Amino acid sequence: MASENLGEFLTGNKIQNSAYSINMLRNVNCQVLCQVTLSKVEAHMLGKHIQYNYHNNWIIDNLPSASLGHAQGGMQLKHYAGGFPIGFIAPETKEAYVYNHVNIYLEYHNPDGKDGHRVVGFAVEPISVHHRFSGGFLWDGQSSEGFAKPLETCPATGHMDRSNVMEFQRVADGESIIYTYDVMWSYSETAWASRWDVYLNEDHMVPAQVHWYSITNSILVVLFLSLLVVSILVRNLRRDIAGYNALEQLTDEEKEEEQEESGWKLVHADVFRPPSSWPMAYCIMVGSGAQIGVCGLVTILLAAIGFLSPARRGSLMTATLVFYMLCGCLAGYVSSRLYKSFKGRQWQLCTLLTATSFPGLCFFVFIFFNTILAFFRSTASVPFLDLIIVAAMWCCVSIPLVFLGAYFGYKEDYITFPTVTSTIARAIPEPSFSMKPLVSISLAGMVPFAAAYVELFFIMTSLWMDQFYYVFGFTLAVYLILIITCAEVTVLLTYYQLCSENHRWWWFSFFTAGSPAFYTFVYSLFWFRSLEASKMLITYMLYFGYMTLICIAMLCVTGSVGSLMSLWFVRKIFGTIKVD
Repeated sequence: MASENLGEFLTGNKIQNSAYSINMLRNVNCQVLCQVTLSKVEAHMLGKHIQYNYHNNWIIDNLPSASLGHAQGGMQLKHYAGGFPIGFIAPETKEAYVYNHVNIYLEYHNPDGKDGHRVVGFAVEPISVHHRFSGGFLWDGQSSEGFAKPLETCPATGHMDRSNVMEFQRVADGESIIYTYDVMWSYSETAWASRWDVYLNEDHMVPAQVHWYSITNSILVVLFLSLLVVSILVRNLRRDIAGYNALEQLTDEEKEEEQEESGWKLVHADVFRPPSSWPMAYCIMVGSGAQIGVCGLVTILLAAIGFLSPARRGSLMTATLVFYMLCGCLAGYVSSRLYKSFKGRQWQLCTLLTATSFPGLCFFVFIFFNTILAFFRSTASVPFLDLIIVAAMWCCVSIPLVFLGAYFGYKEDYITFPTVTSTIARAIPEPSFSMKPLVSISLAGMVPFAAAYVELFFIMTSLWMDQFYYVFGFTLAVYLILIITCAEVTVLLTYYQLCSENHRWWWFSFFTAGSPAFYTFVYSLFWFRSLEASKMLITYMLYFGYMTLICIAMLCVTGSVGSLMSLWFVRKIFGTIKVD
């Protein structure tokens, strides 16, 4: 067993050598590989695996195998991701049949001016055929004689074709299954440098116009929202600030004649009051969100440039892990500065929880699922040594960096606020239905989610259906658009909350910006139906467990963006007015 990097192990990809013998430019016809006689338990297990739609994933020269199949009309289909199935279930009898013969199609290319050949194409056509030796020969599966004996179920000349199959190979107790293979080489004009292109675009199965539609849709949402924010905020704020400042210049008699003040200026003595509930948790989540957000931005940017290609298996996971650890100093810095401004005293606990809360949750959920997968003897389980490496990276690199960032954060001065906070908190009047925080939070996530849902479909397909995802340029654009829309929606709704004299905006801004995460989780519930997953409990646990972690990370990222943007906005508007 060999592996290229840690990321490959963490994603459940383990490479093992096979018994197939393939030589450059040497065609093979119906070569016997082995014979397996199924016991009752083995037949039951193989039938279950076929029923659960298990696939073979083969690699030659770092090139995954495409799968060749036929539709009901006889048209040949070619799929470039996810490997090929190990068998099929007959729709009439519900019996399991195994694919015991494979046609291996290999394409090669001659580099200009160089000796030798390079593999540029690899496809596998699985076929089920009940093999029999000529002359009624019975093989024990061990003697060398069986490898040389001809099979009467193979064509005398040429390669195996589906039209030659008289009987499929059934999976049953006592069945002796003979595995065979053909190898066919053909020349291709595809250069070695571009051999991955057909895998990444699925032979243009998904037109590029779909992604452009996604980006156009997102940009229109951003433009509409930006115009809305500018038209409402700029106009209203100019009027409010001018009115408040003009009122300050009046004499006491003139002020008494003016009508009572109303609007967001009334909460100037409470607007910078720390959150009344869970202020430390607020700092931890905003700091963790800043860490995850910057890590995601850098990783997607490098993938869009081309440094993290799917051709380098596991590189995306490895890069994500490394950048997440390096961004730990940012998490410590952000959480410490906020906590210091809240005049918190348990700064050691705040820093420790910032370093351990979200990564600890992810790590222990991963350990839990990995233990279950190891119990099922799944290849997706990660070896214990690699878990130790991840834990060492977390404890020896990530946590110290968080404390380093917190050290510099606590050395900084307090975040200055333009108004003085009063001793007694102001009572919040009963808001109208549309101004209730829960209603605003629930509706706020619709706009950012609408800007990203088309590209989210392709990301989900790549993540859960083992498809290659390569359009990271579109992903980068959608990621930035998501952040911008969350910031704009949050600023707008925070302004309206302040106008309704609600000064508790800290958690409101966080959950308003983080609400697209709830929409994403609801979307994943409906999307799960299209996955056509098995009925095993572990399947549901893995899907919804990891989707919950993804949505929590999304909540932290977008929530931190909204919180920090709202903090800048509130400081800005209250810094422009004169207060007693």
